[in-house]
Amino acid sequence: MENLRGILFMVLAMGGFAIEDLFIKLLSTHVPVSEILIFLGFGGTIIFLIVARATQAPVLQRELLTRPVIIRTICELFGTLFFVSAIALTPLSSAASILQATPLVVTIGAAVFLGEKVGYRRWTAVLIGFVGVLLILHPGLDSFMPASLLAVIGVLFLAARDLSTRTMRVELSTVTISIYGFFASGVAGIIAIPFYPAMVIPTSIEIIYLFAASFVGVFAYYSIVRATRDGDMSVISPFRYSRIVFAMFLSITILSERPDSLTFIGAGIIVASGIYTFIREARLQKIQ
Repeated sequence: MENLRGILFMVLAMGGFAIEDLFIKLLSTHVPVSEILIFLGFGGTIIFLIVARATQAPVLQRELLTRPVIIRTICELFGTLFFVSAIALTPLSSAASILQATPLVVTIGAAVFLGEKVGYRRWTAVLIGFVGVLLILHPGLDSFMPASLLAVIGVLFLAARDLSTRTMRVELSTVTISIYGFFASGVAGIIAIPFYPAMVIPTSIEIIYLFAASFVGVFAYYSIVRATRDGDMSVISPFRYSRIVFAMFLSITILSERPDSLTFIGAGIIVASGIYTFIREARLQKIQ
């Protein structure tokens, strides 16, 4: 029953993140990415500060100054900056598909930097997964979009964030981590100001989109935390890939995007490779 609840929260989280990405994409046609990040980042920070006050969760802790936490926050900042930029400048279906390669990069990082043993089967799955990324990028073809590389860079930083989370040896409440994660996104917006057009006054519908994206993002963040607490990681992790299903559906039905066959094939390869690495890792942990 706990695993079933964990799966439910994971799917809700992935749906929430896909909807947040949709709002970001809709906003980016008029509102600069820097302004979007500032609103969503600091808006989410305020929401979690209110939650912290209500639940008496600590906001300032000495453990926040430890190296893994600092690295995690910095990677969150740049990962968010590059991925949101990719959403704004490339098709949502493409950016969302490339994002699914994050667990594959985490597998490589765990082997290289954390000394985790990765067998030839998972290495093969990782390499096949990156073939999927190349299919989505279309390198060497007329349809290649250099801005798609922003999503790749974002994946590298987000994978580094996840790796630093693995090395954290301190007890920090979920609310505390969330506060600084969203705060980092706000800072990312400030850093992005020189690279985007001047800020604008959002229209009434854009204001609704901004608030909706903030609350949906916070809900999705809460849901993924609940998922990881309620269910076994080996059971719920494959359901992270439901995000690409939501993203594809929204990009086609709402944004009228028409992903080509290479994008669909590439996304399928990435998802299959990622699910295999999750299953293989879970089996090895049981053996150990």
